[in-house]
Amino acid sequence: MSDAGRLAPDYLTARARFLAAAGSAGATLDHHPFPDLGPTGEELAIDVAWLGPADPDRVILVVSGTHGVEGYAGSMCQSRWLESNPAPLLPEGLALVFLHAFNPYGFAWVRRVNEDNVDVNRNFADLHAPPRNEGYDELAAVLAPSDWSSETQAATGTALVDWAEINGWDAIQAAVSGGQYGHPDGVFYGGTEPVRSHRIMRAFVEDRLTGADRVVMLDLHTGLGAWGEVELITNEAPGSEPFERAKAWWGDRVASNGGGDSVSAELNGEWMAAVTKWLEPAEVSAVALEWGTVDSITVLQALRADNWLHNHGDPTGADATPIKADLRAAFAPDDPAWADTVYDCFDGVLARSLELLG
Repeated sequence: MSDAGRLAPDYLTARARFLAAAGSAGATLDHHPFPDLGPTGEELAIDVAWLGPADPDRVILVVSGTHGVEGYAGSMCQSRWLESNPAPLLPEGLALVFLHAFNPYGFAWVRRVNEDNVDVNRNFADLHAPPRNEGYDELAAVLAPSDWSSETQAATGTALVDWAEINGWDAIQAAVSGGQYGHPDGVFYGGTEPVRSHRIMRAFVEDRLTGADRVVMLDLHTGLGAWGEVELITNEAPGSEPFERAKAWWGDRVASNGGGDSVSAELNGEWMAAVTKWLEPAEVSAVALEWGTVDSITVLQALRADNWLHNHGDPTGADATPIKADLRAAFAPDDPAWADTVYDCFDGVLARSLELLG
């Protein structure tokens, strides 16, 4: 594998590569800086590269870094495609847009959540009357303990298994990852108000996308499923027109997280579901590309350790190095074969999208 397929060592390197690739491809660039800084004092920003007409009737939007650390793979896909397609010729009336680092804080600090400990993809619910998650309420202290000793890890791990054996493994996945709105220091927390990434996305959609008749959204994720395998996840119900359109376009890899056949639980507060409503009556086809890495228990353990580090430990101290290494390994494996597998799939899905909207 060439260096083009390697994941960047850090956010600063990933961002520089993306901006260079987008510039070389002739994209118009917009930057949305954050007041927060990265671990070495670097600027954090959502960067948008726009190819094609400013007032398109069809748009393909490709987003990386919704879940911070998952942006390493998504950024590689975006940059590698731009490098492989210098000055791409797009069909008339079609814009191809790459939004880089939707959650730049999580990307830079190797976290899944943002600067407020909020999961950006749970932040688009009705936050005035947020969904209840009674399963998480029962497990809150177990999932996010204030101590991370080996004894606590063993005891809370046993408690989670016991709860799953009583309530079912699907129930624990929904309780843990479906989104919760009552425990600000917990995992998969959706917040109490729209976070900065949310506000930037809404302004961007209302300013740039509302004139389009047809929109495809591809959100790039990692961490669920078997190594290197991909699922194209939609929140649309099986049998609905948008679900059947997605299946016809992208094949049997499409699954609904509300239909019981997905690697993902049904989620609250997904950003693509909100954007779909904002864009009505446009035809919107939206999927999250989810590539598997390691087993789900390892992923959850890495997330719990990182949650402890930022809420009760020292993110710049000695404990940070092994915890960050485990989290990165869970979501951005340093494996050339995995990276190539991810990119080849992404390239195929984007090519199919361009064909269908062309």
